[in-house]
Amino acid sequence: MNDPAIWFKDLFVHAGFSYSLSSFLSTIALVLIVIFLSWLSNIIAKAIILNVVTRIVKKTSTTWDDVFLEQKVFTRLSHFAPALVIWFMAAWALKGYSTWLLFIHKLTYIYIVLIGMVVINSFIEAWHEIYKTLPIAKHRHIKGYVQLLKIFIVIITILIIVSVLFQKDITTIIGGLGAMAAVLILVFRDTLLGLVASIQLSADQMLKVGDWISIPKRDVDGIVSDITLNTVKVQNFDKTITTVPTYSLVNDSFQNWKGMEEAGIRQIKRSISIDIKSVRFLDNELEERLIKVEGLKEVFDSAGRRTLLSGKDSKTNDTPFFNYSRITNLGIFRFYAEAFLKQHPYTDKSQTVILKHEPYTGNGLQLQINMFTKETQFVHYENLQSEIIEHLLAIMHEFGLKIFQQPSGEDLNILSKNEIN
Repeated sequence: MNDPAIWFKDLFVHAGFSYSLSSFLSTIALVLIVIFLSWLSNIIAKAIILNVVTRIVKKTSTTWDDVFLEQKVFTRLSHFAPALVIWFMAAWALKGYSTWLLFIHKLTYIYIVLIGMVVINSFIEAWHEIYKTLPIAKHRHIKGYVQLLKIFIVIITILIIVSVLFQKDITTIIGGLGAMAAVLILVFRDTLLGLVASIQLSADQMLKVGDWISIPKRDVDGIVSDITLNTVKVQNFDKTITTVPTYSLVNDSFQNWKGMEEAGIRQIKRSISIDIKSVRFLDNELEERLIKVEGLKEVFDSAGRRTLLSGKDSKTNDTPFFNYSRITNLGIFRFYAEAFLKQHPYTDKSQTVILKHEPYTGNGLQLQINMFTKETQFVHYENLQSEIIEHLLAIMHEFGLKIFQQPSGEDLNILSKNEIN
């Protein structure tokens, strides 16, 4: 007897079971054998992959196959083995049970489709990991496209499963989805907006992983650690993590410090509030004190020939207000500060150094400092600009200038005491 079903049936009949019970027990035995063989095929397939394929991959000089191994592409292929055993042996085990056979074939087909989806997505992810090792990945971030492709694979898988379960042609199902387009657009709104934003960010090279960005509106200031289809993950400098919708970077403005880092220079733009009542023309006493300051003697010598403001010869105009003796202490301070900044070792000499007045608002006269430094590292940059401002604040009194600040409670107490006295 070549048919195992008949052999098992006769075995149970000879054991004293009834013919109908022997037929049922024979089917159960065959099903258990198929389950055992499917489990054994999975074990054998994994053993072959782990021992043979892994050994071959490790011996190759290229690292690409190592990525496929790390992403478990080969390991997940082993799950096809039990599915194929069940697919081909189910008819042998379930002979005479056509309904059950059809049900098992459907489940097996769905399992094969799902395993195929997992393997394909692992394959896509492996290629993405390989892409990230290429030089172009520094400027072209494609994680959003990879996620979109994975979503497309999942949707195709779902459509195939639905067509198998309901025995409908897949084109009919796709046609029926047209009526649900509005619902799908509503459900996948963020995904669609994120897709468009990802394409624009990537095409225009506006953003990539590792960029330092600032979004004041969202209180974001840090390094981009990940870009996905829906969100951009930023690690702020206080070590908190902020996620920002990808499409918001296109709709709203954000500041990317990549240009500053690539240029190797960074701007210092700070203002000092000067008490406008302390601004005055130089008198002899102040002039004698300032002329001793290194670098300022040349100012007074050259001022006899030309003015600081226009550079014109002072002899062309007899008006005393354009003579060097009528230079203000603020004008001398501006010249000193400009000379100090130009000679500073961390100043980029190829860029302009300029000090200018901001429009007067009643809160003191704002003297704005604009310069570029070669220090772009965050800590060094902050320390440098602090040292520069501290130096200028500390030396202002030598020029007869005072810092403007709002009166404090202590100032008001002193004022009231003076009035009483």
